[in-house]
Amino acid sequence: MNYVYLSPHFPTNYAPFISRLRQNGINVLGIGDDSYENLSETVKNNLVEYYRVSDLHRYDELVRAMGYFTHRFGKLDRVESHNEYWLETEARLRTDFNLDGPKLDDIGWIKQKSKMKRIYTNAGLQVARGRIIKNLRDAQKLVKETGYPLVAKPDKGVGASATYKISNDQELAAFFENPPQVEYIFEEFISGDLFSFDGLANQDGEVVFYTSHVFSRGIMETVNEDTHLFYYSLRDIPQEIVDLGFKTIKAFNVRARFFHLEFFNTGDGRILALEVNMRPPGGLTTDMFNYANDFDIYEEYANMIAFNQFNAVGERRYHAAYVSRKNHYQYALSHHKILEQFGNLIVQHTPISPVIRDALGDYAYILRAEDMETLFPVIKEIHRTC
Repeated sequence: MNYVYLSPHFPTNYAPFISRLRQNGINVLGIGDDSYENLSETVKNNLVEYYRVSDLHRYDELVRAMGYFTHRFGKLDRVESHNEYWLETEARLRTDFNLDGPKLDDIGWIKQKSKMKRIYTNAGLQVARGRIIKNLRDAQKLVKETGYPLVAKPDKGVGASATYKISNDQELAAFFENPPQVEYIFEEFISGDLFSFDGLANQDGEVVFYTSHVFSRGIMETVNEDTHLFYYSLRDIPQEIVDLGFKTIKAFNVRARFFHLEFFNTGDGRILALEVNMRPPGGLTTDMFNYANDFDIYEEYANMIAFNQFNAVGERRYHAAYVSRKNHYQYALSHHKILEQFGNLIVQHTPISPVIRDALGDYAYILRAEDMETLFPVIKEIHRTC
């Protein structure tokens, strides 16, 4: 099998995907815009070949790279990056080279929030009221239906970038004084707890692993207010969440892919579908899968791609918690003190790439324990400011 990996140098913690695929006898062929010398040793040692392009946004260069690989190794089978940013590029390459996975006809349902809402609704899930808004008059009509606040976000967007909370007529008018050049979807602001349903589906569309994470605050607020956050995995997942997650995976026909679904629990008995992402959850969450379950998700993904098998048992033995810090805060505890006092609970800590720091912080700690009562006081201490 010939597996093309786009952007094998970023994010750096995805390097095990490449090594585990290679260990299963798969030819992993990398296309990136960084120099070969800058690749990690893991990536260098496990790529069968690396093709450098001047810019991953230059599609003509990607086509030449794919053509070269086809000439050199024969028919290509898959192309992936596990990165939301490149989903459309991957789909275009799959379409042009007839590879397995979502193609251009499928990607709109994954990338466009307005189309996501349609699938959610057709599948019987509840969603926030809203639609694509093109001008101030349309927005004012929506306000009459929903009231303030509203959330305005690109119909095709990555994470919470360029997303705004609009609380009154003045802010609404200001938004349209310099209207964006892309389509925006406006929705009623939902007050509630954000949680995710994450996992992996095999080649037959069966969910072979799933988990759920609860977030301390919304990603939009974290980005716009430039604050820190934490989130943690559940050990016991309510059946209602599992049912909604499985229904969503079936509705979107997810196959041989990770998924990251976002929901709001409003606290009044309603759970609203927010977004569907057909890639691993961001940051270090795949590492959190491993810490919570004592398995190797990278190896199991490779098993699924190579043999359509998932051999581990996801027992969720621990809660894994992600705790971010941002450099502009003056924290009460130094990094050294945190390791000194809580090192027995910290399974990983690392700087975060500037590319994703707005949402996930400048530095992160992953904690692990059998109960959250042990972790909540530690999270509070890590976030305590002077």
